[in-house]
Amino acid sequence: MISLRQSAARSIGRLNNQLRRRIELLSAKKEFSGSQGRTLHFLLAQTDDVFQKDIEEEYGIRPPTATELLKQMEKKGLLTREPVPYDNRLKKIVLTDKALQYQEQVVADLTELEETLTRDIPEEKMKVFFEVMRKMMDNLSA
Repeated sequence: MISLRQSAARSIGRLNNQLRRRIELLSAKKEFSGSQGRTLHFLLAQTDDVFQKDIEEEYGIRPPTATELLKQMEKKGLLTREPVPYDNRLKKIVLTDKALQYQEQVVADLTELEETLTRDIPEEKMKVFFEVMRKMMDNLSA
């Protein structure tokens, strides 16, 4: 039997809850939610065209969740979805000027969060952490 104190799933869940609360606090001072801020950060970092499928893959979310997230961001004037000439089914995600004005703050907030989260953890332990996380995700995908 697995001890609840040492359960990987429970520990990851608790960490996820803390991260979500911290991200929501960062977003409280802006016009968008934490998940919208994270998505905005991802979009700001891209140099190629980005599509809904890219958001789904980056965050491991289902298509209906990504659709709703993008609809809300579009309603708030943070992005538009524009057709591409080579495939009428595809709509690339384009950030608006309104979204771009948040760029500096979103990047600074998420950089600070990452630094806080990983403070005093040596690089070699972070490598092990990422290896373990990758293996756990693979295990759940199988």
